[in-house]
Amino acid sequence: MQLQWDDLRMFLAVCDAGSMSGAARHLKVSQPTLSRRIAEMEVEIGEPLFVRENQGISLTKRGRELLPAAQGMAQWATEATRSLDAKNSPVSGRVRVTAAPAFARDILAPFAETLKKKHPHIVLEVLASVEVFDLSRAEADIALRKSSSDNPDLSTLDEVLVPVGAYATRDYVRTLPANYDFRDVSWIAWAGKHEALSPGPELAAKIPNFRPTFTSDDYTVQAAACEAGVGAMILLKTRHRVTQPGQLVELKLKLPPTLRAPLALVCHKRIADLPKVRIVLDLLRQEFAALRKIPRS
Repeated sequence: MQLQWDDLRMFLAVCDAGSMSGAARHLKVSQPTLSRRIAEMEVEIGEPLFVRENQGISLTKRGRELLPAAQGMAQWATEATRSLDAKNSPVSGRVRVTAAPAFARDILAPFAETLKKKHPHIVLEVLASVEVFDLSRAEADIALRKSSSDNPDLSTLDEVLVPVGAYATRDYVRTLPANYDFRDVSWIAWAGKHEALSPGPELAAKIPNFRPTFTSDDYTVQAAACEAGVGAMILLKTRHRVTQPGQLVELKLKLPPTLRAPLALVCHKRIADLPKVRIVLDLLRQEFAALRKIPRS
């Protein structure tokens, strides 16, 4: 079985429009023609791709399985068209990167400035979440994860152990006793269903009856509280934090070795060589190399 790109283009149009009529209008073909082509495609595959409903259509299991590959082909088709239309034009387009909130805020946000300076026509879209996005289903193009992937369709392009430190405002540090330790510090941590996330367990192991001073289920709210002087927070030692220190300073505490921030750069093999994705991957690998040079203590 060999599906043609034109068939997959029609399949994607139906997925995007949510109905045969909407897809037909977008493609500028008649609805009967589109319905016939989709039906022929389903016969060739041997399974239905859509469930026809009164208020539109939805994908079957087979349709959901086909969607990521079709989206990947669409990306390649777009890149090919761009290269033919303007051979010397700069690489452009959107690249979606997913990462845990800490990595998104402290690595990807500063990285966006580097990308913008070198490739202003590439738009970085950061999906910050503690949930794992499925690269095989094209939910994102690139992922920064805590571990490499054993999925044969994914490539782990780089790995690094990001150094971490305890940070607080200068004014807050002045309120601590001269020889402070972990128990003297007001800690900021995760709340709700995320309270078991690091650094809560590691701090609990160091502090009897550990109770944080401030908690939130949103990393940016935690960081805002830290910057407001509420207490201290475990943060990544990234380039911008080490080379451009702001109002936050690092506390003189020896963190437990279990408090680690491993990071892996993961991408689906299907799109890793797309020009816009390759550019972002190469620049991120440079960021990983810089992170390896930061002292851990």
